[in-house]
Amino acid sequence: MPKVLISDKLSDAAVQIFRDNGVEVDFQPELGKDPGKLAQVIGEYDGLAIRSATKATADLLDKAANLKVIGRAGIGVDNVDIAAASARGIVVMNTPFGNSITTAEHAIAMMFAVARQIPAADASTQAGKWEKSKFMGSEITGKTLGLIGAGNIGSVVASRALGLKMKVIAFDPFLSQDRAREMGVEKVEDLGQMLGRADFITLHLPRTEKTANILSAEMIARIKPGARLINCARGGLVDEAAVAEALKSGRLAGAAFDVFAQEPAKENPLFGLPNVVCTPHLGASTSEAQENVALQVAEQMSDYLVRGAIANALNAPSVTAEEAPILKPWIALCGNLGSFAGQMTEHAIREIEIEYVGQVGQLNLKPLTSALTAAMLIPLVGEGGVNMVSAPIVARERGIRISETRKDAQGAFGSYVRLIVTTETQTRSVAGTIYSDGKPRFIQIKGINLEAEPSEFMLYTANTDTPGYIGALGTLLGELGINIATFALGRSARGDEAIALLGVDAVVPPAALERIQGLAQVRQAKALRF
Repeated sequence: MPKVLISDKLSDAAVQIFRDNGVEVDFQPELGKDPGKLAQVIGEYDGLAIRSATKATADLLDKAANLKVIGRAGIGVDNVDIAAASARGIVVMNTPFGNSITTAEHAIAMMFAVARQIPAADASTQAGKWEKSKFMGSEITGKTLGLIGAGNIGSVVASRALGLKMKVIAFDPFLSQDRAREMGVEKVEDLGQMLGRADFITLHLPRTEKTANILSAEMIARIKPGARLINCARGGLVDEAAVAEALKSGRLAGAAFDVFAQEPAKENPLFGLPNVVCTPHLGASTSEAQENVALQVAEQMSDYLVRGAIANALNAPSVTAEEAPILKPWIALCGNLGSFAGQMTEHAIREIEIEYVGQVGQLNLKPLTSALTAAMLIPLVGEGGVNMVSAPIVARERGIRISETRKDAQGAFGSYVRLIVTTETQTRSVAGTIYSDGKPRFIQIKGINLEAEPSEFMLYTANTDTPGYIGALGTLLGELGINIATFALGRSARGDEAIALLGVDAVVPPAALERIQGLAQVRQAKALRF
């Protein structure tokens, strides 16, 4: 039974979801605030469910020997070292849709608040003043809203703004023209151009190396005079000091911030300025949203630990619960193909080409490609150096190009996978399929057909096709005390190159391999382990 630690506050209903799915739960909602104590116990768990208090640092993950998944109840994962998790094969999930509506509604509320100066007017009125002329507002209807980021939350904001009869323009490099038309917004290619047109500007994107300080002092200077700026996304996206100066000079008519570069925000250049509305990171703070993300993360983590399904992962391809049993044998086959190629390769790899032929090409290929790449790289970088999660990253770091091709069924097999590996010196291929018994088979090596079921220990030989080789190899293996379990043969043409792939009962030691290599017909001999 998988075991999950909940180290932050989650609802009782979320705890029950884990239990209903056959997952053992250790609910310690205050543990995330004590990193030392958390580090002492983290090695016992398969899953870690968190909110924002727990910090999943590289040091903590070093002690998480059994951890398979981290689930963040919420969208932000600033408190998780994703690179460290990926290196250890730990899937990191979040819940990007659970609080989208709540955060979008907060952005709309902040827009109204700053447009009509509601907080300041409320404070003045409750202080016994009646300063009606002081709080002249601005209508929303007919104004232009500029979205920076049009993903999950941005699209909800756009729909609400369109309902308010606003014109919506969006800057988002990942937004297609078709999607923009579907949303009813105008896509703007240049950020500076958008800033010069918008009456209200609101941000909805994560903080990354590329988006940090996206609204720099230079960009803020390009904002339309009299516009209002709203940030309910992430701190650090905006140069807050530059915003403060723009407010003081009158270029900006107002600003509303729910997030800040430094949180908790005890001091900030924006505090105390007129027509600035500030809230303490309340975007997701509704009872509905908090419950939704807690239930969602419990479902996602349970699906992964019990059924192998992956949803909303930030460092692994998604696999649905329905896909998992279908993909499982193909993932095993891809692991065998990758492992074979990795063990056979003796020079630096330049390119990996994967052909998915027939029905397998209709499946979700990302986990297949990840499994194949990881298995191929393990002989090169070591067992602890790569896994399904980190494989694409490791391949990219080593300059290995990876390509996928889907092809219609051809040849004797209705569905198979072929791996083509190009090194500094040669190009070689290996192909395999799944038989009706659900087990993988090698069906082609270097263009030579054969049928061999992978086993834990195997011996591969490339030899000249001459009479007596099978007898010579069998006799020598008998002398060496190596028992043959399976024996598959293939050749390119009579008298030309032939290959043999044998399943054996134990690992072939180096001394024995040297004897096999000494046979007159043998061109190459390799001991393999799967």
